[in-house]
Amino acid sequence: MPDEREISFKDMCARFDVTPRTLRYYEYIELISPRREGRSRLYGAREVARMTLILRGRRFGFSLEEIRQWLLIYEQKGSREQHEVWLALADRQLKLLDEQIAELQNARDDLKSLRDKTSDQVDGAD
Repeated sequence: MPDEREISFKDMCARFDVTPRTLRYYEYIELISPRREGRSRLYGAREVARMTLILRGRRFGFSLEEIRQWLLIYEQKGSREQHEVWLALADRQLKLLDEQIAELQNARDDLKSLRDKTSDQVDGAD
């Protein structure tokens, strides 16, 4: 009998705006483990929380393997170890994002400079 707090596969996809293929893949690589009832998959609070963390991690640029390993740490060693690993991962990712921002800013500055020079040439040709 389904728990009232569990949600269906379809509802899980809708709640997190993911495709069924994505959700099945996350199950396949053991990021989430729904309870099965016949052919139905039911997702409880644990799976909803894990999905929230997975999608947040993806948004921050972490690989699925990094996320999987990080989630495993909680199960194997507890929250303190998980928090320490999280801080190291976050520091590394912040550095990478800062480098990407700098690269994008440089590309933007170069593009704007070239655009302005071209605009001046076009305006000067009149």
